[in-house]
Parts: sequence; C-alpha cells; structure tokens
Amino acid sequence: MTFNRRTFLTSASAAALSAPFISRSSAQQATVLRFSHTDTPVGSRQKAAEHFAQKVAELSDRRLSVQVFHSGQLANDPKAIEQLQLGGLDFTVSATGSYAPIHRNLNLTAMPFLVDSYEQGWKLYDDSEWLKREFGKMPSYGLRMLSTWEAGFRSFTTKEALGSPADARGKRMRVFPNDMIRWIVESIGFVPIVLPVTEVYLAIQQGTVIGQENPTDTIYSLRFYEVAPHITLTRHVYSPLPMAVSEKTWQKLSEKEREAVSKAATSAAAFSRQLVRTDEDKQLSEMSSKGAKVARPNIEPFRNAVNSVYDKARERFGAKEVDEMLSSAETIRKSMPVRS
Repeated sequence: MTFNRRTFLTSASAAALSAPFISRSSAQQATVLRFSHTDTPVGSRQKAAEHFAQKVAELSDRRLSVQVFHSGQLANDPKAIEQLQLGGLDFTVSATGSYAPIHRNLNLTAMPFLVDSYEQGWKLYDDSEWLKREFGKMPSYGLRMLSTWEAGFRSFTTKEALGSPADARGKRMRVFPNDMIRWIVESIGFVPIVLPVTEVYLAIQQGTVIGQENPTDTIYSLRFYEVAPHITLTRHVYSPLPMAVSEKTWQKLSEKEREAVSKAATSAAAFSRQLVRTDEDKQLSEMSSKGAKVARPNIEPFRNAVNSVYDKARERFGAKEVDEMLSSAETIRKSMPVRS
C-alpha cells in the first residue's frame, strides 16, 4: 500500500494557520487553542494530544478547548516551532533536537548512546539539572516546555540491509535539521540529506535517499517500512518529544488556566510514555508481518564509529557543557543498570 502524506492536507488547514492564535467559541465561550504536530491520525502523538485536549477541557471546567491538527496540516516541525515563537500556534510536540535551532545547547541531548533504556531516559529528562537549566531558558526564545512525551530510540530504516557501518558508506540518508544527528549519520558513513518528515516517504520511494532514522513509533505510524523495509535497531539516540506552549499564549492564560494546562501536559506525558513503551514490540511484530525485516545488529561497530561525535560536540558547544551532559547520563546509567 502506498502512503500519500498529502492525504491529510486540506485547504482548511491553511486557512486555520492564518487565523488569530486564540479565539472565543460563541456557543461555549471557551478559549480555543491550537495544537499542531506531524504524526499521523493513528500515531502515539495524536493519541497523547487527544488525551491532553480532553484533560485541558476537564481541568479548566471547559473554559479552554484544544483543537488538534495532525500530519503537519498547519506546519512541519520547524515551522510549528517558529509559529509558537510568533504566537501563531499555541502548542506543539517535537523531538528535542527540533528546538535546537533556537537554543543550540539542546543539540547535546542528541549525542549518541546517552542512555540504554526508557527508564534511564525518563530519569534523564525529569531529573537532570543540566536539562532543567536549559529548558528553563526557553521562555526567552518565545516558548515554554511543559512536559516530555515519548517517541523512543532512533534507529534506521533502509532499502538494503545495514549490518555494519561498512554498509552505509556513501549512501544518502535523510536527517532532520540537527547538527548532532548529521554528525552521527556522517560518522557511520552515510551522506546526510535534510528533508522535512512529511516529505520522507516519497523521497525514499523515488530514490532521493535510501532510508531515514527515527524511533520505532514514527517508523510505524508514518509507514516508512513500506519503502525502506530493513529496520536496523541501532537505538543510537534517545529521542523523546518535549511538548511546548507559545510564551505569548502562556502569558494570556490565567493562573488557574496555566495550572490546568500544566497538569494536562504532565498527564499526557505519562500516557505517552506508557503507550510507546508498551507498543514498541507489537509495532515491530506487525511491521514484520507486513514484510519488514527487523535486525538487531552488533552495536559495538556503531558505537566505535560515532566516537568522533563527542569531540566535535566539545569543539562546537564547549567541553564544559558536553561533559556535564555526559556525566549526567553516565550517573543515571550506573544507578539504573539494564539487566539482560
């Protein structure tokens, strides 16, 4: 089955983006807030966004109403973040690295092999003093982090088998616009090609790139396995999804409305984490039943290949910042060892 991303794009979406970011429903006198993301109608982000919208309505006594737009109807990830800064959208949820163009230190969350399990990743995002400090700077850039939703660990889907870095040499791999991801892909041997996620399926289908890298949940929901059937579980980057609110929107909310939105975001994060963690094996099994070839390679050659990334990060972002982030992750790995 061929999956056409344009199926989800409508003319109404374009009109919605040009409307004021906040409006009043004459029937219910509820403030309508718009939530944009790039997942499909069946993806975990959409389910978590629906959960968030329901909780916001309940906790605000119906004073707030969240309208969810999936599949990049209003904007791709970079544009959605830009619209949050401008006040053109109210909420979005995207990979941490997607926010790095406006606050470059967030690139460091995409350093390879920081954590080895979901539980380690949750602790890193919830308790790391480094991350708390960096997220705390975001309001000055026009948006505010509310909670961290789950997507999982990034792995590769390719048209041909990827047994080791030797199989990657010289082949074109789609990446999103993030320096750390580009360095990782380059160090493994690929030629990185930046494309919006909404264009990736067709780009693989047409041979512009031979594959892409994303968490299992994204590979499943966007059906990348249909055009790049070799799923290689390198799990090279832990890639959760911080949810953000426009700072302009936040400043227009009352204290009670802020409390409702914050509690709903926390609830949606717990929902998202449980959903993605539970569904991963089921998704891999279903993709296999539809022709995907799932491989769990020897990770050591990939770990060795990306060693240069840490040095590049120190040169670009400073040894102090890099080593603080690496130290936070190492402490968590040691305190929560993965049992085989």
